[in-house]
Amino acid sequence: MATRELPLGSTLVIGYGNPGRQDDGLGPACARRIAAFELPGVRAEANYQLTMEDALTVAGFASTVFVDAALHGEAPFFVAPVRPDEGCAIGSHSLSPQAVVTLANTLYNVSTDAYVIGIRGYAFGEFEETLSPGAEANLDLTVAYLEDWLRRDRTLQVSFA
Repeated sequence: MATRELPLGSTLVIGYGNPGRQDDGLGPACARRIAAFELPGVRAEANYQLTMEDALTVAGFASTVFVDAALHGEAPFFVAPVRPDEGCAIGSHSLSPQAVVTLANTLYNVSTDAYVIGIRGYAFGEFEETLSPGAEANLDLTVAYLEDWLRRDRTLQVSFA
C-alpha cells in the first residue's frame, strides 16, 4: 500500500441532523458556521442524515469530521475517533459515521482519519427550528475548538492501494 501526504486543507466536515427538531440541528448549525470561515481546502456540508453517497465524498479527503447532536454525554461536546469496522450495520438510508468510513475503505480502498464530535443538546421534543440556550452555548464552544483544530499547521497521512 502506498502512502501519500496530504495537507491539512484536505478536510471534510459533515454536520448532520434535523434543524426542525430543536437541538437535533446542532450538526448542521456547526457545519454552516465552519463553512462561513472559508478555510482553505476545508469543505463543510450540512445534511439531515448520513447516506451511502457520503462514502464517495469522504474518500476524497485526508480527514473527515462528523458532527452531530448528542442526547447524552459530556457537555459542551465530546470527540471520538471513527474507524472502519466490517461488522457494522450498513442500511440503505441512514448510516452511522462508522458505516460511512467502512464503505469508503471497502469501496474506494481509502483510509481516512475520521472523528465524530457530539455536541450536547437538551431539547429534542418539539418541531421548532431553534436551539436551546444550553445547546447554543455548547455550539459556540464546539465551533471555536473545531476552527482552531482546522487552522493548525499539520500533515495527515492517507494510505491508498
